[in-house]
Amino acid sequence: MSHVVDIVFCIDCTGSMSPVLDASKALALGFHDELKRDLEEQQKTVDQLRGKVIAFRDYYVDGADSMSESRFFALPDDASDYAAFVSGLKASGGGDEPESGLEAFGLAMKSDWNTVDGRKRQVICILTDASAHPLEKAGSDAPSHYPSDLPKTFDALADKWEGEMDEKARRLVIFAPEAYPWNKICPDQGGFSDAIHYPSSGGAGLSDVDYKQIINLIANSI
Repeated sequence: MSHVVDIVFCIDCTGSMSPVLDASKALALGFHDELKRDLEEQQKTVDQLRGKVIAFRDYYVDGADSMSESRFFALPDDASDYAAFVSGLKASGGGDEPESGLEAFGLAMKSDWNTVDGRKRQVICILTDASAHPLEKAGSDAPSHYPSDLPKTFDALADKWEGEMDEKARRLVIFAPEAYPWNKICPDQGGFSDAIHYPSSGGAGLSDVDYKQIINLIANSI
């Protein structure tokens, strides 16, 4: 069976991510080969695979450096440009947690998803060691550079996921602490459908076991 697959990596690039960021970058860079190997074992093929990265920090601390978004890169054809973007990510800023992880998720849902014919998968993978600001905070405390076109509440974010994302294509893989909002998104907490939460420990890094588990989760979601 053939598939058309888009994967968006939302990577926390705040200063506290130093122990995790190199492994997160390695995951984003190496997923093409690893995913291909896993899918071949499952007798699946991918006709088109694209990868994209959203690097996030904190809108309430980091100003213009709060969010950086790449385009979709066709893989393996655009591998060098994709690698250049990912390799350029640096851990800085953020102050104390929480961070702007929900805004990154909202931005990821607005991606230019592939519309070609075929069985589609639209995967968002969030990698963070921190909790996230409530979206509701922007209602009374939004900085001047805060985007105006993102969901204003957690419920609105959920509505966008459940109502606008293709239910046959969408998949959400979260590597994050058992903290708000990730524990609320988790399906066994009555959260989002088609979501998998893989708990991380703040400051503990992304181990080889975690790396392989996340690749496997992505492969199994396709």
